[in-house]
Amino acid sequence: MATRLWPIAFPNGYNETMDRNIITALNLAPFEKGWVWLVGAGPGDPGLITALGLMAIAQADFILYDALVDERLLGLARKGAGLIFAGKRAGVTSCRQSDISSLLIDLARKGSRVLRLKGGDPFVFGRGGEEAGVLAKARVPFRIVPGITAGIGGLAYAGIPVTHRDTNHAVTFITGHGADGKLPKLNWQAIGKGSETLVFYMARKFAGEIAAALISAGRKPDEPAAVIANAARQDQSVTVTTLGGLGEAAAALPALSILVVGENVRLREQLDWLGKMAGALNPA
Repeated sequence: MATRLWPIAFPNGYNETMDRNIITALNLAPFEKGWVWLVGAGPGDPGLITALGLMAIAQADFILYDALVDERLLGLARKGAGLIFAGKRAGVTSCRQSDISSLLIDLARKGSRVLRLKGGDPFVFGRGGEEAGVLAKARVPFRIVPGITAGIGGLAYAGIPVTHRDTNHAVTFITGHGADGKLPKLNWQAIGKGSETLVFYMARKFAGEIAAALISAGRKPDEPAAVIANAARQDQSVTVTTLGGLGEAAAALPALSILVVGENVRLREQLDWLGKMAGALNPA
């Protein structure tokens, strides 16, 4: 049975009254016409979106959303809002980034409230910086609404703290997927020695190469590691392994996976709240 963690907290929908109440209670600035908001929806669980993100969904005239956005969030859009898929996934024919940026500009210049809704955080491997740069150059007003990035929220849902004062004082977030679709050219010696905890995005395909590079840089083959597939989603799975076994473990899992290397992985045995609470979260 799937773990039911995240029913939307608004059984009657996200309506205008609720929208006004949130704006009043939190003193939020409204979503003005002619603006573009770049909003992070968080990883997987739609309940992880921010109050500003919810307000933007409720007020937007157009929503350009990514492949990783839970569609239940789109169900909270106001009646008549334009929903435009603008997802980009590795190995799949996707919308061109230039077309997405041009559409944001065109819609905003026509006086629409335009929401660019992204999984995770717009500024963490999410092309948010590129889109904001284009908007700034075009003199289109925009706002950034941060989201919970998968490297933090996904680990939390796996029961793996991204930091813990007994095990690490630094963490490094790394993309395993360059613009050319290959593993980026990185300073593995610096990465291997720089942080106790390493978190890799979009790296499943190159997990074996990454492990070999880190071992060559001095990391121990028996260091704890984990692969979190479909992080913070109903079908999330976590495979605990070692750095030496990371490639084999990742190969058997979906492309939508996060890799984590470091002693913090050992804490999952005690802190796997999702697994321990499965019965309570799935009432008969």
